[in-house]
Amino acid sequence: MNSSQATDNLIDITMPALGADMRDGTLIEWQIKPGDRVEKGDTIAVVETSKGAIEMEVYHSGTISELLITPDTKLPVGSVLARMTTTDAPVSSIPKPTAPMPSAPTPAPAASATSADSHDTIESAAELNPDIGSNTERRFISPAAHMQAQATGIDIGQLQGSGPQGAILLRDLPSRTEQHVEKPFPTETAQPASSMRQAISEAMARSKQTIPHYYLTMDIDLTNAQHWLAEQNQSRDPEQRLLLPALLISVIARLLPRYPALNGTFINGQLTPSDTVNIGNTISLRQGGLVVPAILNANTLTVDETMAVLRDLTERSRRGRLRSSEISEATITVTSIGERGADSITGVIYPPQVAIIGLGRVRNAAVVSEGQLAIGEIMTVTLAADHRVSDGLTGARFLHALAKQLQQPEAL
Repeated sequence: MNSSQATDNLIDITMPALGADMRDGTLIEWQIKPGDRVEKGDTIAVVETSKGAIEMEVYHSGTISELLITPDTKLPVGSVLARMTTTDAPVSSIPKPTAPMPSAPTPAPAASATSADSHDTIESAAELNPDIGSNTERRFISPAAHMQAQATGIDIGQLQGSGPQGAILLRDLPSRTEQHVEKPFPTETAQPASSMRQAISEAMARSKQTIPHYYLTMDIDLTNAQHWLAEQNQSRDPEQRLLLPALLISVIARLLPRYPALNGTFINGQLTPSDTVNIGNTISLRQGGLVVPAILNANTLTVDETMAVLRDLTERSRRGRLRSSEISEATITVTSIGERGADSITGVIYPPQVAIIGLGRVRNAAVVSEGQLAIGEIMTVTLAADHRVSDGLTGARFLHALAKQLQQPEAL
């Protein structure tokens, strides 16, 4: 969720943190302009991240007052992108810059500057920053650049400005990664990793280092579930047929409210169980890598509705048009290895979530039913959970409940 900070009647719209692996993002386009009325949940911009292009939603209702950043600008998470007033806030309450525009003509804004009516208003650093005294050379800095420099502790006295009269613009500020990340020692055999792969590896390494995982597996007989799906699909057109993942996700979502220690987030040493079940579903991309958009409020959806959401998420994931809420609000993840994969998959918890469920491929195996040996369709389901908030007994109860419910899919 993109964080926003309210001051009186003014709200800052910031670069959203779309997961624990996100450090920065690039604003691709605005879909609103100053003066537009927006409602909570509206898409207002497109942001490029390691996960692809994400449609950024607004988390308040109100009126857009100004856009501070122009497209093609890369900024750290938390950087202010725009401002808006809340529904009951008068526009006149927005503070205005008091410093005058420089007398020199201002060139057309470059890719990393903002529109002429906001970010290119240049302010004197001597007036804004008390650390720069009157005896120093007079420097100019844009309001957005000054705000970002203060937030990240950047010494603007060491920067070279590229704006009019040498003004410091946002593009002149070093990124957070340039400031703090040490570069790896180069080797002749090192292969460059994609930004998506690097983000995934960093998040998973941090998860394994900081989260005490425990693991449980169970072989679940899906014979009844497969028969039920065949009956449901008998009279449907191919594009309307139900697939097994939709049924599995529906059952998991219905059960999770009974197991709050598996559905929530662990932040600052405390578990916050979620009131909703937002299931992150792993989707492999054709060009490599994967994304994990969430099926929001999955416990309220029918199997048909879940199937429709899965189709929609898959299509938009591969076009790179997911929404920020779908990327950032998952409360648990389900990862599937697919029909051509391995018998089982053991997932790594994606922080700050506290559990991940792995679904292996469906395979034929011997099962005992009512004292008789038969051939059934079996799937190995794996649960990886956070030992700080639950234990094996909780996880085992959940897996047994899942196996039992899948014997009666018609009860959904």
